[in-house]
This record gives sequence, C-alpha cells and structure tokens, in this order.
Amino acid sequence: MAIETGEQPMPTVIHKTRSELEAQREELLERVRMSHRELAERAANYSLSMKELDVWHTIEGLDYLLESDC
Repeated sequence: MAIETGEQPMPTVIHKTRSELEAQREELLERVRMSHRELAERAANYSLSMKELDVWHTIEGLDYLLESDC
C-alpha cells in the first residue's frame, strides 16, 4: 500500500540542448582552472581533489552524451 504525500515525483530525465551541454562542460573546466587534457591526465594519475574528481566524472558523462548525439 502506497502512502500519499501530495508531492509530485521528481523527473528522472533532464533535457538539454547540445549547446547547453557544451556550455556546462566549459563552465566546469573554468571552475577547476584546467584544460580537458590536464584534467584527464591528472585523473589518470589519481591526483585530483574530491572537487576536481566530481568535475571529472561530470565531464565524462557530458562527453558521453555529446558523442552519442550524432
């Protein structure tokens, strides 16, 4: 039996345009003050702070979405 809370369920899909994804990616790189290459190299060497690692994982997801958007 489900309990009614009166709250609407949170959406599970977020819709963004390619340009919004690219802008988010650039903003994240600016936030950590690194190029994509530098961030990737530091991730490969396990030399990122927790904040930088969060950014790296988000960028990996964005890159996946951008690559599959053909």
